[in-house]
Amino acid sequence: MSDRNTMHARIASADGSKRASRTMGKALHRVFSSSWIIYVVLIMLASIYIMPFIIQIATSFKTDADAAANPVSLIPAVWTTAAYQRLFLNSDFPLWFKNSVIVTVFVTTGRVFFDSMAGYALSRLHFRGRDTIFALLVAVMSVPMVVLLIPKFLIIKSLGIYDSYFGMILPLLIDASGVFIMRNFFESIPQSVEEQAKIDRAGTFRIFWSIVLPMARPALITITILSFQGSWNELSHFIVATQSPSLTTLTKGVASLASGQLSAGTQYPIKLAAAAIMTVPVAVLFFIFQKRIMNTNEGSVKE
Repeated sequence: MSDRNTMHARIASADGSKRASRTMGKALHRVFSSSWIIYVVLIMLASIYIMPFIIQIATSFKTDADAAANPVSLIPAVWTTAAYQRLFLNSDFPLWFKNSVIVTVFVTTGRVFFDSMAGYALSRLHFRGRDTIFALLVAVMSVPMVVLLIPKFLIIKSLGIYDSYFGMILPLLIDASGVFIMRNFFESIPQSVEEQAKIDRAGTFRIFWSIVLPMARPALITITILSFQGSWNELSHFIVATQSPSLTTLTKGVASLASGQLSAGTQYPIKLAAAAIMTVPVAVLFFIFQKRIMNTNEGSVKE
């Protein structure tokens, strides 16, 4: 009798294990099925997003006739670098590139420095009107930049820096969004990390430069990328700040290609070759630092 009960228990246990295995298998099947659906959707969305860039690269290596006949084909009928040769050897593209590099380096450096100082002042220093200044800063972020073009032109003209590197660089050295990012990040850093420096009679700038700023590396990387991208792709400001061909930047130069500046025809290869070259620096910078953008846990301490 005991053996029979044991056998029935074993059979029941085996049946329970089989049912549990089937249930688990069905659950895993549902999970994997839903995961594959998500992956397929994500791949489709990524393909739609990346496809124009791939077409841009492919078309830049086509001939004018091939690009006009097959504008969205991914494989050129004849591979040629004629568009790139024409850009660098028979146009002002190198001058445009140089101007963009000069402006972008100075603007990015200035924004990182001044935005971080302004953010620290709004976060740590106590002075009359601090909250009002921050409220105005947030309000400025909501104003479309095109509305400020005429006032910006009048100020540049009155300062005597119109049609110069100063007129291109100075108005872009600080922006509201960068100050906002830095201020919020500094707010997340406990003030206790500065107490020892204050006991040692370190000045405000020394505390900012040597203690707090190194802890804000994720925010600094974020505004560096945003500043680089914004100044590299800036167009409207350069339109109102300059008129000399010697100060033309990549954005103004590439925009002028749409009017057929270099030759007749559609000029699809040369236009897209110029656009591809413009894309490379920003893409490289982003892919290098993408994992460090606004990692708010890095550098912070708990009280």
